[in-house]
Formats: sequence, C-alpha cells, structure tokens
Amino acid sequence: QLQVVESGGGLVQPGGSLRLSCAASGFILGSYAIGWFRQAPGKEREGVSCINNSGRSTEYADSVKGRFTISRDNGKNTVYLQMNSLNPEDTAVYYCAVVFTVQAKCVMKRFGSWGQGTQVTVSS
Repeated sequence: QLQVVESGGGLVQPGGSLRLSCAASGFILGSYAIGWFRQAPGKEREGVSCINNSGRSTEYADSVKGRFTISRDNGKNTVYLQMNSLNPEDTAVYYCAVVFTVQAKCVMKRFGSWGQGTQVTVSS
C-alpha cells in the first residue's frame, strides 16, 4: 500500500520556517520518488514538490520555488520539506505520497496511499 506518515506541522508566524518529515510505513522509502502536496480550505489538493529516489532530481511548484527545499535521507527512511519565508497562503494540510517517476525524474502525481497529513498554519 506504500503508506507514509507526515509530521512537523504547526503554527508559525509569517516569515517563519518549518520542516516537515515524511516517513515510510512498512516499505523502503529509498526505492521510490516522493512528493509533497497540500490542500488549503476550499481548494483542490496541489503538488508542492517531489524528489526522485536518489535525491538527484527535484521539482517544485512555482509558488514555492526559492522558499521550499525537498531532501531525503534514505538511511533514515525519511523525506523532508524545509519551508522558509512562509506566508499565510501556505496555510494548508500537507501530505506526502509515493509518486511516479518518468525517465528518472519525479512527477507530482500520486502512486501510493495518502498519509493523514500535517496541518501548517501561517498566521500572526
């Protein structure tokens, strides 16, 4: 089922930072590309970033480029999303999932199961 578990969300002031973690549950995360997605109230879930299994290829949505950084530690079976310069528009539930790979590049399209998500709220 390729189940994942997200953590690290919270309440942060505009301009602040958070680091989200995505851990694998019952499988070797290092074998797969992983994507981060988010869903704000009243909006559709959207792709934020993804990373291929080696970590050498990453993709970002235009709205987060230069502010968010995705990385992975396959030894710890975990993928991270470092979020800097957060603004209220980043408020959402953040999810990770196994995503597809095309020619060694990740694609922000879910292949595995959704986790439960982690809430990120940016507010003063």
